[in-house]
Amino acid sequence: MVVRRPGLAPTAARLHQARKALHRARTTVRRSAVDYFRGGASDWVALAALLLTIPTLTCATIVMPLWAAPEALVLPIIAGGLLLRPASLITLYAAAAFALIVESAVLGPYDDGAGRVTPGTILVVAAAGLSGLLVAQFRSRVGVPWRRGGTMLFDLRERIRVQSKLPRLPQGWHREMALRPAGGQSFSGDFVVAARTGPGGRTLEVVLTDVSGKGMDAASRALLLSGAFGGLLGSLPPHAFLPAANGYLLRQDWEEGFATSVHLVLDLDSGDYELFSAGHVPAVQRGAGTGTWEEKAAEGPLLGVYDGAQFDPVKGTLRPGDVLMLFTDGLVETAERDLSDGIDRLTGEADRYVASGFHGAAWHLIEAVARDVNDDRALLLLSRG
Repeated sequence: MVVRRPGLAPTAARLHQARKALHRARTTVRRSAVDYFRGGASDWVALAALLLTIPTLTCATIVMPLWAAPEALVLPIIAGGLLLRPASLITLYAAAAFALIVESAVLGPYDDGAGRVTPGTILVVAAAGLSGLLVAQFRSRVGVPWRRGGTMLFDLRERIRVQSKLPRLPQGWHREMALRPAGGQSFSGDFVVAARTGPGGRTLEVVLTDVSGKGMDAASRALLLSGAFGGLLGSLPPHAFLPAANGYLLRQDWEEGFATSVHLVLDLDSGDYELFSAGHVPAVQRGAGTGTWEEKAAEGPLLGVYDGAQFDPVKGTLRPGDVLMLFTDGLVETAERDLSDGIDRLTGEADRYVASGFHGAAWHLIEAVARDVNDDRALLLLSRG
């Protein structure tokens, strides 16, 4: 027979209710925090915190005017410009203006000594307030709060990086890619999309594209095109990809809307490939038997120039020991160096990696050939063991 002690069941029930209440509170706080940093929550918490700093600074200024100058009110005003919406900023500015009036009345006329509210103080605080209001209005028009802006840019960069990731290849094949944006930025006008297509994924399709412009100026267009090209790749026959990409680019009607692109279609069983080009610099192939580099230049106009363009491929075969390199013009062509000299320099440096099987060569080649070039640079390397 089990004997229950009096009060045990009610105590357990109260503990269970307390745990549920604590869980609900934690969930609410976490959801509110996520909404806040995503920009979807109210800014009343930030407004309340900033309003509390104003009387704190005012008291400090009255007590120690030489250490806490009246101009310290610009600190919550600047923070408000970053954190608050325009409507909330008006409340903050009204509190700051009232604080200046109080400080001026308590400290006395500004000609009585240092630490007073001067016309210059009012101008500094007003200028900071105007700047904060302009920033807040711009954020409101764009619709991206500052808390979300950096995260959005990070997400965009990661999406480009993931889309440029090359698929895993069968044993005996090596692939690597290196991309260096202009000016050390995080965004580039060069991008790669790749996929294994065909029965059993025996075909590798890779598209290397160079959007007009460079760095941040071309990044938004590169992101849009990389998503569109990734959707087209594998959905169309290889010979239809560049015409479809050309039509898509023409429909965008961009002022600076052209791009160069090279499309590689490689049979991973036989090593046979077709190379389609849309105004892109030629690829280069090194034959293991001869040890020499050969340019592979296909015919085709730039993408986004005119409709009905034709793209004629060049064919080749990668035998064991052969290497194929695709790259953008920023790697081999500069104002001081023409295309042929740049390709000669690239292939000369690439010969140093024959013994290592070209492992890790892509990044080092960009460093050696075009480290200080102020242009987007991309290099794709494929070798067959």
